[in-house]
Amino acid sequence: MSSDDFELNQNDDLEISVKKSTFKGLVIGLIVIVGVAAFFAGSYVSNFNSNQISEEDLEETIAKLELKILQNQLPTEQPKLPMKISADNDPIIGDPNAPITIIEFSDFQCPFCARFYTQTLPLIHEEYIEQGKVKLVFRDFPIQSIHPNALPASVAAECANEQGKFKEMHDMLFENQNEWSRQETADTLILFSQYAGEMQLEQEVFDSCLTNGKYIEEIRKDLRDGQIYGVEGTPGFFIGNDEIGYVGLKGAQPFESFKKVIDSQLGL
Repeated sequence: MSSDDFELNQNDDLEISVKKSTFKGLVIGLIVIVGVAAFFAGSYVSNFNSNQISEEDLEETIAKLELKILQNQLPTEQPKLPMKISADNDPIIGDPNAPITIIEFSDFQCPFCARFYTQTLPLIHEEYIEQGKVKLVFRDFPIQSIHPNALPASVAAECANEQGKFKEMHDMLFENQNEWSRQETADTLILFSQYAGEMQLEQEVFDSCLTNGKYIEEIRKDLRDGQIYGVEGTPGFFIGNDEIGYVGLKGAQPFESFKKVIDSQLGL
């Protein structure tokens, strides 16, 4: 499990309305989006207050949780009753017809999610995704209470997906996490718009999408589904398919953990 361990509380009250769609209205749109953060912040109760804990204590807590990950026994067999996990209509990386699916619930601002992206995903991509054996479905799980820029990042990725460039934005966000994660949210959205320009996305369409809250409901649905499936922190993974069910993995597990499950499911 990552250090982000939470109890989830459901809140159905969410309204968003933005009239300006040009980049000139970006900051105004941002204010509305940040207002939505109250919904997400109210949906999570952290086991510690990140504003009242020292960096040393935080590092000690993380170390203890990572040790717990190593001590946990990894699942090696499919559950007796197949676990059903919905991929919804979320973005896919890889061949949509691949026999095995990894459904990832992730937070773009989460450092452990970035660790999975840099250390584990490249190996999964090389050995399984590029070979057509596995596809990755990305579902949003922004933990807004401690990651205030996670929700706008999720929106940016959804807006890029609208123009067929989810993976490019997904990679850009994780590779530049240190650049945008510590910024004020207004500055963060400006950076996201710049990333879209670098990807040669249609700028006005992207900026309008980013500021009008178009994908807030989709992101909220991912959060609710994650809650139902027992996701308590990020990243959280479910590996398998509808026929055999899914095996869950918690946290930024090493490649060997994924390989053990995937090879078993592929009969290797």
